Amino acid sequence: MVFSSPVFLFLFLPIVLLFYFILRNKLRNYFLLLASLVFFAWGGVSYSILLIFSILVNFLIGKGIGKNPGSNTSSGYLAVGVFLNVLFLGVFKYANFVVENLNGLLDFLSYKPFEDPGIILPVGISFYTFQAMSYLIDVYRKEAKVQKNPFDLGLYIALFPQLIAGPIVRYHDIAQQIKSRTIDSAGFVYGIKRFITGLAKKVLIANSMGAIADIAFSLPAEQLSTPIAWLGVVTYALQIFFDFSGYSDMAIGLGKMFGFTFLENFNYPYISGSIKEFWRRWHISLSTWFRDYLYVPLGGNRKGKWRTYLNLILVFFVTGLWHGASWSFVLWGLLHGAFLIIERISDGRFPGKLWKPLQHMYTLFIVLMAWVLFRADTLTQAWSYYGAMFGNGVEQGDMILYNKILNQEFLLFFFLGILSATGIIIKISKWLDEKLESIHIPYLPVSSAYRIFQSVYFIGILIICSVYLITNTYNPFIYYRF
Repeated sequence: MVFSSPVFLFLFLPIVLLFYFILRNKLRNYFLLLASLVFFAWGGVSYSILLIFSILVNFLIGKGIGKNPGSNTSSGYLAVGVFLNVLFLGVFKYANFVVENLNGLLDFLSYKPFEDPGIILPVGISFYTFQAMSYLIDVYRKEAKVQKNPFDLGLYIALFPQLIAGPIVRYHDIAQQIKSRTIDSAGFVYGIKRFITGLAKKVLIANSMGAIADIAFSLPAEQLSTPIAWLGVVTYALQIFFDFSGYSDMAIGLGKMFGFTFLENFNYPYISGSIKEFWRRWHISLSTWFRDYLYVPLGGNRKGKWRTYLNLILVFFVTGLWHGASWSFVLWGLLHGAFLIIERISDGRFPGKLWKPLQHMYTLFIVLMAWVLFRADTLTQAWSYYGAMFGNGVEQGDMILYNKILNQEFLLFFFLGILSATGIIIKISKWLDEKLESIHIPYLPVSSAYRIFQSVYFIGILIICSVYLITNTYNPFIYYRF
């Protein structure tokens, strides 16, 4: 089940909200855990069994760490816990990839290949495994107390708003909220608005852009023109941003409805002036997770410049691999890591000393080039796509394809996507809110009219999104790759 589906919007979520507010406070966590397991089981009961197994193992290991955090014994428990979580993730996410590469080597050496293990990737495993490790490490570092209630730990790991698409929630950020939280009308209304905003990002913009990106990346190299190649990567950049940030908005909104506060996960990354800034704005929960739980323990920038460069390469190698079991993902991560090193070697002079527009152009160019690797199914396809982008495309594209792409609906959402991704729409909205909030009492009816307009606006957006979901079959869930 995904958030952008009629079943979730009109069946699962209303029922869960109804029973959540009917139940007493002491029962709400148990009910939310049950609802989260049902949500997860929608994609297959076996997935829920794996999730429950992860919860129980991490609960027991956490108790071992919590007996004397920081001691040699707890270090041993932590090592076992991290190993088991990495092994768990490795088996279900990377076993096929490892066997595929081994078979390539064995074929070259004329040996009999291994059989394909045929392991199906459980949805959300990358997210909830990282959250489980966050719990163990936070308890070991004494940044949070050990959880003595397995159901509460289960709620942290399995909480459905952020279970399958993030953001990755740190245990020490949410431990107190699991124990006790309050819900007020303002927070609940904000949650609804935030959820609808994320839904619109996903359904209206991400899906519209994704349909065009899919066409461009599915074309054989001999049919791909240079304009279509560039349009394909730009629309994919918009798709992945609005898909990722849209799901984060929906998760944050859902969290607010149930009294949880999740940290922001995206902050207009496409306005960045460097790759370093891009990673401060893109998938913040993931980049800070790697920084605090991998980069810093490796030594960070405290052990000399060469060790710092090595640490960056290692972190971004793992970052790429986390996103998917493919060499194209690995190269995507290494490309970002390489430019972070280049920027660090220049000691801030590059791109910091460039004219501001050139800083943004440089960053966006590198990000777009990296997205080709991220989207392409193989390195061969990525190489062919680069060729089409830089002059090897066919001279004249398919006019039928152009007519399909350049329609009013696509152009509208493309334009809105550009304005939204660059922060222009939110700036206009905030300016309007501030002006209306400053209106004095005699003009209160004007402010009230604006509140009514806001309500009508969000209801209208929800209706439009619902119509699109019911009438269109294209609604990809790209997190299945992660």
